Amino acid sequence: MSQIKSWMSWEGGVDLVAATQEGLAMPNVIVHVARMVHTPQGSAPSGMVFWQPDPAAPPAIMGFVSHSPAAGSYFGPHIFGGTPFEQAPVLDATIEIETGPGRASSRVKTGDFLFEVEMTGLGSLEHISRAPAGMTPFTQNVVEAIASSVSLKVNGSPVTIMVPPVGISGGPAAVFAATGIYAR
Repeated sequence: MSQIKSWMSWEGGVDLVAATQEGLAMPNVIVHVARMVHTPQGSAPSGMVFWQPDPAAPPAIMGFVSHSPAAGSYFGPHIFGGTPFEQAPVLDATIEIETGPGRASSRVKTGDFLFEVEMTGLGSLEHISRAPAGMTPFTQNVVEAIASSVSLKVNGSPVTIMVPPVGISGGPAAVFAATGIYAR
């Protein structure tokens, strides 16, 4: 067994990684949030957003979002250390998650942006364990259900998205993550 130095856990996660154009080298949309996230520095609704509507321009917004600056500031150095997200800012946000039979949605308001994700056709919940890889330098133990359909609105306007088969966590790019833990 290896010693755990950093960890976070959550419940009620709505996780989307997508692209707004075919052929992009990297996704230009990430809305990865949870109803409640627990860290050694506190607990709060939290997650991350990345929105780069023009793939040739800098992101319009990128950072960790949280109701708590203390909890939000834990993610970069402790969970995402060694990745491009290590130095991402913490953005004040309100995060709302709704779930029901076969569906999950998130609403994230941060600065001048409102991100609304709606997932439907959720599959069965499954327990998944993933080893560290690529953008995820942490182990993952999650209970998640893959969405068969997902929609995104930014500031009230629908955005056409393509969901790749694999997201930044190494698993499916559109899931309801009922609960889980990242540890390293």
